[in-house]
Amino acid sequence: MNLHEYQAKAVLADYGVAIPRGEVIADIGQCAAAHAAVGGGRCVVKAQVHAGGRGKAGGVRLCEGLTELEAAARELLGRRLVTDQNAPDGQPVQRLLVEEALPIARELYLSLTVDRAAERFGIVASAAGGMEIETLAAQAPDQVLRETVHPVTGLMDYQGRNLAFALGLTSGQVGAFVQLLRQLYRVFVEKDLALLEVNPLVVTADERLLPLDCKMVVDDNALWRQKVLAALMDASQLDPKEAEAHRHGVNYIALDGDIGCMVNGAGLAMATMDLIQLAGGRPANFLDVGGGATADSVAEALRIILADPKVRAILINIFGGIVRCDLIAEGIIQAVARVGVKVPVVVRLEGTRAAEGRALLAASGLSIIAANDLTDAARRAVEEALR
Repeated sequence: MNLHEYQAKAVLADYGVAIPRGEVIADIGQCAAAHAAVGGGRCVVKAQVHAGGRGKAGGVRLCEGLTELEAAARELLGRRLVTDQNAPDGQPVQRLLVEEALPIARELYLSLTVDRAAERFGIVASAAGGMEIETLAAQAPDQVLRETVHPVTGLMDYQGRNLAFALGLTSGQVGAFVQLLRQLYRVFVEKDLALLEVNPLVVTADERLLPLDCKMVVDDNALWRQKVLAALMDASQLDPKEAEAHRHGVNYIALDGDIGCMVNGAGLAMATMDLIQLAGGRPANFLDVGGGATADSVAEALRIILADPKVRAILINIFGGIVRCDLIAEGIIQAVARVGVKVPVVVRLEGTRAAEGRALLAASGLSIIAANDLTDAARRAVEEALR
């Protein structure tokens, strides 16, 4: 789950991290008070959307005074901001973050994530702040610094000093960097984050270290115990189908193809999408109904898939491990009849009582195409979508 920049910075402030002075506004009439609160004069206004690349898309603007701030707010509020990361439709701008304009001497990059290969927490830093780290890693990998943190020992101060020296910080800034990194690590662990990215982390002219931007991604699996953060979810930033899926406990991500996918298991879903692509088609979504799929969950999943007008065929791929395929087949039959599906539905069942499940589908009298295997299912789905 993503947080807005202003929400992420509020979390940092709760942990004692110094942040730039800022005010959130949702209406042009709030500009004057926000401008005064950040000191008047020059300020920066930032569109609050769950996407990077805001600056390139015109969503981050330096304003010389209140008049320019009001003009920027009038142009940004209520529009959809399209960036390289959320094209083609963009996301709605409902709030702006107004911050003081800082005297910046240097821009650095700093992030914490989970290094699954090393089975440890990972810290990434670079002296080339402001750049996208993926681009930097590809073009100048020697400028990307890394440290891994064992979850038992936790972050050690020498690791912070190693990074600070490698970043070229002065002796007076090293201690501040080590303290900041310690605070960020505590936020990362205690808030169950999947990513905490500060880009850029700026060194000001008076040698303060401040997060000019902050991105936080909370691990969805931990939202049950991070109720305060879960309450900050902004459903307006999600595809409407994704928001509906979240309400029903279904994992759904909208894509730009025309073959709807319903699968039980994330790995199987990825393989299904790969085979659709290999067969010459394009998946319209990633959808994982989970191992305990029922008639109700299948029906909700079908409704969500069919909410996408681009869908021309649906591929249901179920492996009966935890649940029996004949029970899943009954659920699919009920769901197809209940939802009133008007596009071809290709079903591949494998696992426990798969033969019985396929027999039920064949005898249903509905326009359900039972496939022999996954390759066959992908091929048939692509053929049906092209009719």
